[in-house]
Amino acid sequence: MSLTEITARIAGAERAAGRPEGTVSLIAVSKVQPLERVEAVLAEGHRVFGENYVQEAAGKWPALRERFGPVELHMIGPLQTNKAKVAVELFDAIHTLDRPSLAEKLARLAEARGSCPALFVQVNTGEESQKAGVLPSDADGFIRDCRALGLPLAGLMCIPPEDQDSRPHFAMLAALAERNGLTGLSMGMSGDFEAAIAAGATHVRVGSAIFGARDYG
Repeated sequence: MSLTEITARIAGAERAAGRPEGTVSLIAVSKVQPLERVEAVLAEGHRVFGENYVQEAAGKWPALRERFGPVELHMIGPLQTNKAKVAVELFDAIHTLDRPSLAEKLARLAEARGSCPALFVQVNTGEESQKAGVLPSDADGFIRDCRALGLPLAGLMCIPPEDQDSRPHFAMLAALAERNGLTGLSMGMSGDFEAAIAAGATHVRVGSAIFGARDYG
């Protein structure tokens, strides 16, 4: 599916939800994609990308930014505390704030730098033991603690369980965000981004539908 088709579907979902066109940011997830595929999407004019791995992003994006100009880069994979310093220098937004130790590290880095990427708290809406994220029952307290550290929270993020209907998870995240006065909702991927937009998503993360299947070999 082409970038043009995806953006048209996003615009259609915005209209169907009664939302102004352009209120949803498409994050093109470029992790583990061949460089030529990423360059092709950049050449089409897209400038918002997501990466899962700090090391891969650091090896790829400085040179691409030099060639193509400013790119808004989002960290959407688990962030190790020891990679946080590189991450805050490379990324414009981090969607995977999920534990106190990372919050404290980011707060120290933000104070030293005088700036901080936009931050999304990851919520484990499915309460899956193998998945990162704050449990829904702990989310209010964690958000309060992050604010006490002076962190610039932009919103919440979730990755619903693969074997479940995503819509209840999107509704849960939207309710959590509203209760805490947060407007950003990072939710929805290639298979369910239209349902996420109907539930209020402000950022959707689409990879394989734009770039094609990844080759991990």
